[in-house]
Amino acid sequence: MSLGALLLIVIVLAILGAVAGRRRALGLVGGDKRALHSLPGHYGQVVFLFTAVPALVLTGLWLFLAPLLIERMSSESLVGSIVADGTAMTLVMTDVRRIAEGLEVLSANGALSEADISQMRADFSNVRSRMAEAGVALGSDVGPEVFEAAKAYRDYSNTSRLFMTIVVIAVAIGGLFWSLSRISKDYRARNASEKFTVVMLIAASLVAVLTTFGIVFSLVFETYNFFQMHSAADFFFGLVWNPQFRGGSELGILPLLWGTFYVSLVALLFAVPIGLFAAIYMAEYASKPMRSVAKPLLELLAGIPTIVYGLFALITVGPFLRDYFAQPLGLGNSSSSVLTAGIVMGIMLIPFVSSLSDDIINAVPQSLRDGAYGLGSTRSETIRQVVMPAALPGIVGAILLAASRAIGETMIVVMGAGAAAKLGLNPLEAMTTVTVKIVSQLTGDTEFASPETLVAFALGLTLFIFTLGLNVVALYIVRKYREQYE
Repeated sequence: MSLGALLLIVIVLAILGAVAGRRRALGLVGGDKRALHSLPGHYGQVVFLFTAVPALVLTGLWLFLAPLLIERMSSESLVGSIVADGTAMTLVMTDVRRIAEGLEVLSANGALSEADISQMRADFSNVRSRMAEAGVALGSDVGPEVFEAAKAYRDYSNTSRLFMTIVVIAVAIGGLFWSLSRISKDYRARNASEKFTVVMLIAASLVAVLTTFGIVFSLVFETYNFFQMHSAADFFFGLVWNPQFRGGSELGILPLLWGTFYVSLVALLFAVPIGLFAAIYMAEYASKPMRSVAKPLLELLAGIPTIVYGLFALITVGPFLRDYFAQPLGLGNSSSSVLTAGIVMGIMLIPFVSSLSDDIINAVPQSLRDGAYGLGSTRSETIRQVVMPAALPGIVGAILLAASRAIGETMIVVMGAGAAAKLGLNPLEAMTTVTVKIVSQLTGDTEFASPETLVAFALGLTLFIFTLGLNVVALYIVRKYREQYE
């Protein structure tokens, strides 16, 4: 049974249980709602929650834990051969999963029967061609141990799916009958429903918090493994970025940090003035008809995919800067440059600055403006000396959001600034950023036991700490300035 069908069964059981719970509550009092402690709908809610939620939680846990256990069981037969061969287990298990998926597809479309799969031996020569029929690409022919592990992986997966279906449906039915048995005219269904809802909300909050801790822990763990293989001093203070998967890599982060800072700075220098002036105009000068048209049009920029911005940088902005500025001034011959990526990224960031700043300026109390006008201030003086200082903490937050967005951007940098990791001041030269190199180091079937791959986690942790520090500094500045208005 597919996962979608299983979830549909659970939801249908929960809905039927909710209807039955409501009818049972009304049946206990002969239809007199006043004799019940809670509304009839609350009884149905309790049955629905106790039927659906435990089953759905169990499904999620099963889907998370079962693949880990299946992979461990399937890889036990590979340990000796893989260690002897010197191949990374992660790469081998990738082929194992691909072959298992291919066998499942071939079985589902009738190309292979279960008897054929069980009789298959790993020494037949057309494994790669048969997997290609299922849309599974393998880099090379597989060995006997890998093929047998794939068959075991498929068998374990099918067994796990069958047991999951049985257990989840049993839990849903058990929760249905148990919650129905608790219904009585004195049962505090509303209290139980509200407590259950509170528990679900707390669990949802914990998921967000634990996810953050999980991300940080994974970054720290893999970064520690990286520094076991590569010098931390060379990483943090190295001036050359030259990864070589054959060995002898130079993995200095300074060129990447400089490229990230340079591109982000150009983007902010372009976006902040335009966005802030646009916000001031829409909040203080524009008429209501103009504002109702201008603001939605400006916010459309935030909905354009970054790949479209990247194409705009590659096809339009880059060649324009090269032909009319870089080549005539003798500053470069490439259409990929810091200025190209910075300008296009700045265009993308304009709505982040303008929309938030506009809302913040409009939130300034009108009494402040009226007081300034009463003292004889002009509109421009009121904006400069009253409105902007009062709105400054929020504007700093808007600029911070734009800066965080600029630091984390990848696609525009790849297509607009290039991939050259170097230190330089020429804005018409190609450079790259930390996020681009994180993607490039993890692209393809890379081996996670090498420093050239693990360096991506060190880059990610460094970027995380840098962004966190930027947020802390901005928060300190905002709070210190805010005290003058509290």
